Formats: sequence, structure tokens, C-alpha cells
Amino acid sequence: MERVYYSDNFQVEDIESIKNELQKLLEKNLESVEDLENYIDKYNELSAIVEEAMAWKYIKMTRFADQEEYANDFNNFYGTIVAEFNRQSFHINKKIYDSSYISKLPEDRYKNYKLILKNDIEIFEEKNIPLQIEENELSNQYGEIISKITIDFQGESYTLSQMNRFLKDNDREIREKAWKKIYAAISEKRAELNELFNKLLKLRVQMAKNKNFDNYRDYMHKAKGRFSYTPEDLYKFHESVEKVIVPMLREINEKKRVKISLDTLRPWDKEASEDGKILKPFENEGELLEKGISALMDVKEEFGSKLRYMAEKEFLDLGNRKGKAPGGYNYPLSESGAAFIFMNAVGVQRDVVTLMHEAGHALHSFATKDERLMSYKETPSEVAELASMSMEFISMNKWKRFYKKENDFKKAQKEQIIGALQTFPWVMTVDAFQHWIYLNPEHTLEERDAKFEELMDRFNTGVNWLGLESEKSMTWLKQLHIFEVPFYYIEYAISQLGAIGIYKNYKQNPETTLAKYEEFLNLGYSKSIEEIYETAGIKFDFSEGYISELANFLKEELEDLD
Repeated sequence: MERVYYSDNFQVEDIESIKNELQKLLEKNLESVEDLENYIDKYNELSAIVEEAMAWKYIKMTRFADQEEYANDFNNFYGTIVAEFNRQSFHINKKIYDSSYISKLPEDRYKNYKLILKNDIEIFEEKNIPLQIEENELSNQYGEIISKITIDFQGESYTLSQMNRFLKDNDREIREKAWKKIYAAISEKRAELNELFNKLLKLRVQMAKNKNFDNYRDYMHKAKGRFSYTPEDLYKFHESVEKVIVPMLREINEKKRVKISLDTLRPWDKEASEDGKILKPFENEGELLEKGISALMDVKEEFGSKLRYMAEKEFLDLGNRKGKAPGGYNYPLSESGAAFIFMNAVGVQRDVVTLMHEAGHALHSFATKDERLMSYKETPSEVAELASMSMEFISMNKWKRFYKKENDFKKAQKEQIIGALQTFPWVMTVDAFQHWIYLNPEHTLEERDAKFEELMDRFNTGVNWLGLESEKSMTWLKQLHIFEVPFYYIEYAISQLGAIGIYKNYKQNPETTLAKYEEFLNLGYSKSIEEIYETAGIKFDFSEGYISELANFLKEELEDLD
């Protein structure tokens, strides 16, 4: 986004500068439609400046999670600059929405903007700003706690992410020992993590009360602008996955159990290879990047070029190391029009998928770089994750860049398809758990553990947890979304369905599907979710019938790969 109203040396970290600019916006007289459009444009430019400054502070905090100064810098910026911006943004948004000229804005350009604006105004609550600051500081502690965990195994010290490689080992005894070491490490932090979550729970419940919501679940449904579905629709989604996907995965896991001659499938067997082969797609971070760029170029040259540009700008941090926060993300850079990819690669096939996933997000950021309405640049997760998950599948046939042997290539594709199916039961478990937590906020720790165990059983795909009830009940502690971004998870399943639909179309007509993919990226959030999915050539649908249709398509794909 090119600056029109602010100079390059604008002091974004100076609270007085921010206050002065916000005050000017609040005092501005709007005397025409042109005035209103320019006003919206100037406010959005300021928003982009603040957003990108915050982005870089978050990126540094997660890259160096063991260094307190970066967390302090981010928290200070959020607690002063962002808090003030959010406080005054409500009044600026209301000024825009209440303007007599808003009805005269071009409908084709501003229809969805007005809907988003109205929702943002309705959900705002002044009393929640200090709570949000505190929530932000607390949720960041999760990454700090997890990033500091190291595990001594086979004479070496490993992070939690690095330990995952041993869960694919052909030696079952090594897998079991590694798995138990991971859970022992989590168990040591169990009380601390539960205490942290209890503080977050209390804050979130209070936020909902401050807006007169019956519960935090309903508050977040509104806050996330979920105009296209209800919480009740999600319960039906849970049931459909239970009926369609869970039995299919049980069948897949039973075949796996027989093939590798196990008496029963234990948690440490889930990642075990059926043929004894462990895929090794790359040796180091540099090789992952180069092969990733080549694979994307094979899809479309422009896609690979974008990732190359990010590498040249040092907008990537791909490898795992001690002191680095867990997980992976693509952080849009609102002003630059680019993005930053953060991940924790350890040399497994899942890292290839993660890079393709985050590259899909990055392509979305590039596609909307000239969009000046922040509401349209910041797509809802149901749209954002469609871009990333679709790229996993679209790029899948180009993974030969990582595998010279045909059998390895097919194995990687098979893992991708099974992995996509496995997304659904876990997402439903996490989503249903969060519904229960926030609808029953007075629960005890024992009740919370029992509920999670119950959900693990409900969506169990054939794994035997006998004698491991304690570990089963604390598995949710590994899911950072529950701590850091509550209720941001069901979107993965919604988008996964959409991505499978795009892949189905891509198999039939690659060129048309790719054109539609780019077309939907260019829309940002300028249209409704339903319209965006339609533009992508798929349905916005998570009914049992649609799930069955797509699941059967993947079943046929797996049969072709055998």
C-alpha cells in the first residue's frame, strides 16, 4: 500500500503522534461523498502503518521467544499504540457509519465494508480494551512456556517440534519412548498451563458479560463476524464428521495396523510408516526453500517468484531451533504488500505441506497488496485458510521436486490425503471442547479433563489409549489456538472441505481451476464468504451430503495411489 497521507518518517511508535492523528480524524468535517471516501482511505492508511509495525514486533517475539525484550516490546506497543488505536477506531468507525453520505457510497465497492463496519461497531466495548491487553500478554506466555521446553533423548537435547521426528521411527520402542518423553515434558508444565488458561478463561468470560452476552462462545461468534453460519450449524458439522469421516479413518487405521503387524494401534503408532520407509524430502532449511520455490514455479512461475522475493527480502524463518515459538504462520505485511512466513521445519514431509500452506497465505497477501480497505485485506479465516489449504493440494502433483523415486512421491501424496481426512476429527474435538468450556465456565479442572477425554473417545479413529488416560486428557494443552486465538479452529475444517473441492476441480481442469483460485485471491473480503467460494468454483457447504461426496473422492484417490 503506497502512502498518500503520511510521510515515510511518521513516528508510529510515538503515542502522541498516534493520538494527534486520531484526533484529527475525529474532528474532520465530512461534507461530501468524496470527503467520506478520502476519510476512509486516510484512516485505512494509518491502520496499515500500525498493523505492519505490530507485525514486525510479533514476528521478532515469536522468532526469539526466549528473549524477554522482544515480548516486552510487543506487549508495550500493543498496550499503548494498539490499545489507543482500537479505542478511537470505534469512534472513527461510528463517524463513518453515521455519516449521511454512507448510503451514497458505490454499493459494488462498499457493500461488504458496511456490513463489517456495522458488526465492528456493535461488538466494541470500551471496558474490554484493558482486558484485551491483559489477554494478549497472557496468551503470549503460552509460546514462552512451550518454547523453553527441551527434552533429553538418546544423548541429545531436543525441542518439542524436533521430538516429533522420532514418532515416525520404524522402531516401535523408540516411538513409544519419544511419545512418553513428550507427554512427560508437557505434564511438567501441566499445572502452569492450566493456571494460565484459567486466567484467560476468566478474562474472556468477563468480556462477554461486558457486552451483555450470555456466554463467550456467542460473543466470539459475533466478534468473528460469522455471518454465514450459526453455532448450531457447527454442532451438525461435528455430527457429520462423526458419521462420515471417523468410520473412514478407522478403516484406514485398521488396514495400517494389520499391515505393520501390530496387536493394537497406540498413540505412538499413528505416524508410523506402513512400508517402513520414512520420507526425507530435504536435508536442511535451504534445500526446503529451493525445492519449495521450484514446486511453486511448476504450478505457476509467478507463485515461485513470490516465494523467491520473500527469501531475498529475508521474510522467511523456516527452521526449528531452541528458543523459537512453536507452530507456523504467515503474517501479512499490510503496507509492504508482502508477508512473512514463520515455521519450525525439522526435515519431515509435514514441513513441505506447511511451506505450501503458508505460501498459499502469502500469495493471498500479495494478491491484495493494492487493496486500501483493511477490512478487505484482512480476510476471515474461512477464506484465508481456503487459500492455504488449496495450495497444499494444488502443489501436490509437483512434489516430485522433493522426491526422485516414484514410490516416495506417491507416499507423500497418500500422506497428504490421509492427513486432510485426519484434520476433521481433531478440529471437531478442539471446537466442541471450546464450545463446552465457554458454555460451562464454572467447571473444575477434573471436569475439564473428563470432557476432553470424552471428546477424544467420541472422535477416536481407532487408537487405543488404555492406561494413558492422563496423557489423553492433557492433549489439548499442545494446541496453541485454544490459548492464543480462541475459536479460531473450525475454519480449518470448513476450508479443508473447500480445498478438497478445489483439488477435485483441479484434477479435472487445472487451468480453469487455477484461474478461479487467483480470482478468489484477488477478491480479498470484498464479497461475502458464499460469493468468494462460488468465485473459487466450489460450494460453501459443510453438510453431511457434501462431506460424503468429497470424502468418497479422496477415497478413490487413495485407491489409485495404492
